[in-house]
Amino acid sequence: MADPATYRPAPGAIPSAPGVYRFRDDQRRVIYVGKAKSLRPRLSSYFQDLTALHPRTQTMVTTASSVEWTVVQTEVEALQLEYSWIKEFDPRFNVKYRDDKSYPWLAVTLGEEFPRVTVGRGPKRKGVRYFGPYSHAWAIRETVDLLLRVFPMRSCSAGVFKRSEQIGRPCLLGYIGKCAAPCVGRVSAAEHRQIVDDFCSFLAGQTATYVRRLEAQMRVAAAEMEYEKAARLRDDIGALNRALEKNAVVLGDGTDADVLALAEDPLEVAVQIFSVRGGRIRGQRGWVADKVDDAGTGELVEQALLKLYDGEAAEAIPREVLVPVLPSDVAVVAAWLTQRRGGGAVDLRVPQRGDKRSLLETLERNASQALATHKTKRASDLTTRSRALEEIQLALDLDDAPLRIECFDVSHLQGSEVVASMVVFEDGLPKKSEYRRFIVRARGKNAGADDVASMHETIVRRFRRMQEEQQADAASALDPGTGRPKRFAYAPGLVVVDGGPPQVAAAQQAMIEVGVPDIAVCGLAKRLEEVWVPGEQDPVILPRTSEGLYLLQRVRDEAHRFAVRHHRGRRSKSMLASGLDDVPGLGEVRRTALLKHFGSLKKLKAAGVEQIQKVPGIGAATAAAIEQALRTASDPGTGSTAAAPAVNTATGEILHDSPSPPGRDLTRPREEPA
Repeated sequence: MADPATYRPAPGAIPSAPGVYRFRDDQRRVIYVGKAKSLRPRLSSYFQDLTALHPRTQTMVTTASSVEWTVVQTEVEALQLEYSWIKEFDPRFNVKYRDDKSYPWLAVTLGEEFPRVTVGRGPKRKGVRYFGPYSHAWAIRETVDLLLRVFPMRSCSAGVFKRSEQIGRPCLLGYIGKCAAPCVGRVSAAEHRQIVDDFCSFLAGQTATYVRRLEAQMRVAAAEMEYEKAARLRDDIGALNRALEKNAVVLGDGTDADVLALAEDPLEVAVQIFSVRGGRIRGQRGWVADKVDDAGTGELVEQALLKLYDGEAAEAIPREVLVPVLPSDVAVVAAWLTQRRGGGAVDLRVPQRGDKRSLLETLERNASQALATHKTKRASDLTTRSRALEEIQLALDLDDAPLRIECFDVSHLQGSEVVASMVVFEDGLPKKSEYRRFIVRARGKNAGADDVASMHETIVRRFRRMQEEQQADAASALDPGTGRPKRFAYAPGLVVVDGGPPQVAAAQQAMIEVGVPDIAVCGLAKRLEEVWVPGEQDPVILPRTSEGLYLLQRVRDEAHRFAVRHHRGRRSKSMLASGLDDVPGLGEVRRTALLKHFGSLKKLKAAGVEQIQKVPGIGAATAAAIEQALRTASDPGTGSTAAAPAVNTATGEILHDSPSPPGRDLTRPREEPA
């Protein structure tokens, strides 16, 4: 009997989106499939106190050894996918085995003169076309009720049909327009057969044709001022759209296709595939693999296709394969797929718009979630973390494993609003309560853009603060809230900087100046994931599959994220400062009021004096001064220099059309919690 706590997903790992989940036992067999409007609360309910669960649920969660999920767009899509998987995996704990019912089908009796649509269970019969299976009989009946408005085919039993035929009056459905009433001769057998064929084609996935046809008829009726007919067609289109949602058709043209998506980072890649048949998702598979080389996305797609279709039967390969990026040798891969299929070309392409693009985006979210879940499991494993720290110790020739790692990164925008971040990992896990932000002082016109100088200053300030707290008397060195030493008083086992040899040399020099040369320091360069140490001409190369490299990468990426977030926050607060510093009487409160009223600096620049004057607290004279200051700042002919697009040097991202002023001159770290 397994303890559910051993495989409970980490907090925050479960998405809040709709989706389908599967519990597996220790043999990797699916034992339960379920769906949810929101996966997070539903899955969390299985991991509460066992005594609060239903006895059957207790047995299920203690039998299982893992849980996984797939994100979809709507709850209806989750419902359809849930029952497709129940039919595929035959899980032992699903409700189906409690009442021993088979799943309902939608059946059309094509062998009869006047075919009828019905909902039934049990074995299939000859001369009947089946659609499904579906989740519940009531769901099928609701769908049929909507479709009969557009395709008024017979749905009554043989007894009702014969009785109406004898008395010469149709049943209620004939009177309300949901049956063409072939029983009383309103339509011939051939006309009724055409209605049936259209109905079957629609259920088979050929939906877009009928919707476009009705839309065209509606426009013609409106142009000819037949407004009642146009309104009826409008309602028919609405009924079709509601039926489409209930049937969870993801591709309206009934396409057979495989959709492949990737989510990757420098060390790993997650692959997810949807198999779409007849416009509906019929299967899903995926995996997470280590990246053993510097392959691009196109090469990863090619490798995934080779793995996916190698050994597959010819009929399992569809005519269309949708991918996020085409392989570099797309013609070769397409020819290989065509050969594997045994006839008929395979179209390998990237969808740009419409339903196929939307489906690819849904699958990309699944891939991202799969990668995040994999990373969470990998980071939370104690054995893995211990191995990562040991690998770092051996690679850097440290005396002890670095149980506390501090990483520093610098972020700015062409030298303006220069900030730095410090993140802390203890025992391989982030300790966000000890994250710190720094506002870096400017040293002249171009000093802010000097990442090396900024890194030097940040390291100096951090370790001077550590020395001050270590040298203070015992009472002041303790945190009054926790009774523990103040957080800057802790010495790290390893200092990591985001960058190569220049940043590492600056950090080492700063630590020597402060008087802490015995603390190990290294740098992680982004391009090739090289580990640089002071005084060495060549980097330390860790294998791509190394847990130590994976941990250093996580630490570096977290420092970068924290620095960029701090920079953007400061920049958004000071975006108005550059053009309005010289406006007399305009302080921080009224600047904030201007930004809140107009929403952006661009809209404020486009506004006239009368519009600016509408802001509370802004008079006519102040409004005129603001308008003049903004026009002067944005007009190169007035003597100001037009600023180049502002680019974040860390990411290459264009964040704004003009740089912000330099950061304030602060001599001590900003001790702001994460």
